[in-house]
Amino acid sequence: MLLAGCLLAVACEETPPPKHPASHSRAKPRHHEPGKPEPPCPEEMALVQDRYCIDRWEASLVEMTAQGEKPFTAFQSPDASVAVRAVSQPGVVPQGYVSRDQADLACKASDKRLCTDDEWVTACRGDPPHAYPYGDAKEKGACNDSGISPLHVYYAEAPETYQAGPMNDPRLNQTPNTVAATGAYARCTNGFGVFDMVGNLHEWVMSARPTFRGGYYQDTHINGDGCAYHTTAHGAGYHDYSTGFRCCADPVR
Repeated sequence: MLLAGCLLAVACEETPPPKHPASHSRAKPRHHEPGKPEPPCPEEMALVQDRYCIDRWEASLVEMTAQGEKPFTAFQSPDASVAVRAVSQPGVVPQGYVSRDQADLACKASDKRLCTDDEWVTACRGDPPHAYPYGDAKEKGACNDSGISPLHVYYAEAPETYQAGPMNDPRLNQTPNTVAATGAYARCTNGFGVFDMVGNLHEWVMSARPTFRGGYYQDTHINGDGCAYHTTAHGAGYHDYSTGFRCCADPVR
């Protein structure tokens, strides 16, 4: 059985990244009390080894309009017709259906950036470092990595099932036993306080070769175990129901 994000021959959906007009609102400034030092990271981010900040939860999107911001659907790719930015918060469905280029722009629209490969792996492994966020041995049910294949709920097993249309069907991540709300798996974390870095959704990183990491709700093993999981089979414009992301930023000094 073929899995999302693991296909060498699938037709890739290459969607232009969204635009971000300068007139739209951007990320809110970091909150701090007058007279006290500004914290190194925003509240929704964790400080890792005093080197960088990383989102605690997988990213979701808000759409920026002339009337203000509103949630963007987690079940649709953010094409060039919408202006979006990334947010990180618990208890929401994270954004799937997103390409590396789209994720990169969404992070930048919130004055953040897509994490580098090294930053992502370091944050996933924790301190002290482990193979999984929670330890060196896989623990059943700790992370969202035993979900169903939603493709086979709606489509027969056939080569055309793995084309761009079916792979981006909005129904897929709305199917029970697929993607979980951010932070729902309380054990899928580590000492840095970041959640869901293994399972739930693949997460794009910024590297010389387009890469997403961590596996998703149906697989955290095929391309490496736990924090070592990585897929390099697709271009920066590729997206399907399994592809998500989170952002990083430089700390305030």
